[in-house]
Amino acid sequence: MAVAELNGVRINYDLTGDASMPTLVLSNSLGANLAMWEPQVNPLGSRFRLLRYDTRGHGSSSVPPGPYTIVALGQDVLHLLDFLEIEQAGFCGISMGGVIGQWLGVNAPDRIHKLILANTAAKIGVAEVWDTRIETVLRDGLDSVIPGTLERWFTPPFHAARPEIIATISAMLHATNLQGYAACCAAIRDADFRASLHAIPTPTLVIAGTHDPVTTPKDAQFLAENIPRASYVELPAAHLSNVEAASEFSAALHGFL
Repeated sequence: MAVAELNGVRINYDLTGDASMPTLVLSNSLGANLAMWEPQVNPLGSRFRLLRYDTRGHGSSSVPPGPYTIVALGQDVLHLLDFLEIEQAGFCGISMGGVIGQWLGVNAPDRIHKLILANTAAKIGVAEVWDTRIETVLRDGLDSVIPGTLERWFTPPFHAARPEIIATISAMLHATNLQGYAACCAAIRDADFRASLHAIPTPTLVIAGTHDPVTTPKDAQFLAENIPRASYVELPAAHLSNVEAASEFSAALHGFL
């Protein structure tokens, strides 16, 4: 792990792989950190230089005062690429990371040569739901939302079959900074790319989870239909498809990239 000081924000990152290989940035979901991408490290690490990072407010990155905006979260990625002297990279974001990916696709297409948007949507939820989530976690703590989050992130059969993975993800959520979580909720609440998806020129892979109740296959299909150079794949998973359908997810990335 390493730390980049970027315009007053400290971003924790992990860069592995030979510099001669193409770089792939992996951007995590709300409440998670870069460790959520462990299932992809071995399958993709021999072909790509993997850049994992903790979104501001998460993991070991700093927690500047919120609320955050999707502009700020996207600029963090660009500043990190500048810091590491990476001119162009592939970008894979899941959930919140996918919202960041949409901002990059619209605003920095020259820096992103391939884009993967996983388990995300052009507009996730409504403001009232996010406002309630922010109020609840700031009042009652993350413990109040973690059980429901885990239910949405994984299917019941996966809960039953892989309790050790559920426990690991639960611990990751419990370790998330409360203020950082709430500040990122505000960024997701205010992000809306429904009218600007057509402006993404980058070849894009949209990944959906068949059983995802948060960002449904219908949401993913909207992305694929409105991004000019997009393709679509659906995996047998709920919201964290890179974990629940890890091999299929990695294979989809490998084939697309």
